[in-house]
Amino acid sequence: MGRPDLNRRQLLATAGGLAVAGSFGFAALGTGADALASGADTRVRYWNLFSGGDGSNMIAMLDAFRAANPGIDVKDSTLQWGNPFYTKLAMAAAGNRAPDLGVMHMGRVTGFSPGRLLDAWDVDLLAEYGVREGDFNPALWQRGVIDGKLYALPLDIHVQLCFYRKDVLKKAGLLGADGRIVPVTSTDDWFGVLKEAKKATRKGLQTIGMWVNDQNFQWWFFVAFYTQLGGTWFDADNTEVTFDTDKATQVLEFLRRHVTDGYADPGMGSVGAEQFINGAPFAWEGNWSVPVYSGAELDYGAVPLPPVFGEQATHAESHAFVLPHQSDRGGATDDGAHRLAAYIVTHARQWAAGGHIPAYTPTLSTAAYQKLQPQNEYASAMDHQATEPKVWFAGSTGILAQRVGPIVVSSTLGSAKPDVVARRMRSELSTLLAMQNPMDGKTAAQGGTAV
Repeated sequence: MGRPDLNRRQLLATAGGLAVAGSFGFAALGTGADALASGADTRVRYWNLFSGGDGSNMIAMLDAFRAANPGIDVKDSTLQWGNPFYTKLAMAAAGNRAPDLGVMHMGRVTGFSPGRLLDAWDVDLLAEYGVREGDFNPALWQRGVIDGKLYALPLDIHVQLCFYRKDVLKKAGLLGADGRIVPVTSTDDWFGVLKEAKKATRKGLQTIGMWVNDQNFQWWFFVAFYTQLGGTWFDADNTEVTFDTDKATQVLEFLRRHVTDGYADPGMGSVGAEQFINGAPFAWEGNWSVPVYSGAELDYGAVPLPPVFGEQATHAESHAFVLPHQSDRGGATDDGAHRLAAYIVTHARQWAAGGHIPAYTPTLSTAAYQKLQPQNEYASAMDHQATEPKVWFAGSTGILAQRVGPIVVSSTLGSAKPDVVARRMRSELSTLLAMQNPMDGKTAAQGGTAV
């Protein structure tokens, strides 16, 4: 078993509430010979990457499951967020030491060798526990389908949002009668809003925190606005690059203008949350910042990234449950893994408190969810997801973001011209498309590395 190329997929951790948990090695796995801690009939070993507020919410949901299912003992282990997690999960699956249930970002599933490192879900068994395809956004469900089989069961979508301070925008005359930000439907609209907001902003604060120095956030924002323009990445067979450099240039010029017009200050680094809490009118952040801002008792709102190019689309990724490959998967333990995943997906009210949009759509129509603020402002993002292409090198902390993200930053900060950067992005996409997936089990035979 070769070792994955860790250098290519080295984690560049983002901020904004995604704290890194302590790393557990294979000792965290346990074995089938371990005694059940609670005397239950069945044990389910579950790996996740949730820490901070997400970790607390997940623990609460696990405790509720344990109380409702005393015959199933859940041994949960939290591993380090990012590539360390995926490396351990891949090695465990390849070595037949995998947990019974795991969590992945949906965008990483295609590259995780479904059928080799992941086992398919039994959709009939899921249906017995209340999980059916019809209760999910169709596009989201299909992201987890590979070769006609479901390999990833969506738990949520987490999106990039435009957070706004209602107190500052009210002073600037930018709140509508409903107490929400005035509609924005073009780049002129958006920069007009920023111009007025800047006048109402205290000295020493930038108008918008948008992580201008961060390769991950700049990439996510690019994906959103490029999708608004109808931009594509590859053809249907993922054999040809279809990336539109003219549309890409438009997006890059748009992002760059926030700096050149003085609304975002690179000298303040990747400051977002701190400035917003101190009175900056806008912050472009992930929805995981909701508990931070709500905890600070701010008068604020949050909407999807503005549709400045005419179409609604905001960057979205998803946490999803997966079944890491086991040569002997089946029986009561596998049934327990299905039952556990289905329970958490259908009881995600606690998860919504962390800012995530539950994937299980019946949750969105409940009175309890509709009362959540600002969650009820951006739940519509479920129907306007801008996602990375469905290729093996995409997904959270994937090679695509690591290779292309810094190129986007070079344009935003002004070290390279947008049209030049657009051509570099297309070239990089061509290079990536020609690469072999190091986790497909075939690369080693071609002189590369494989798990």
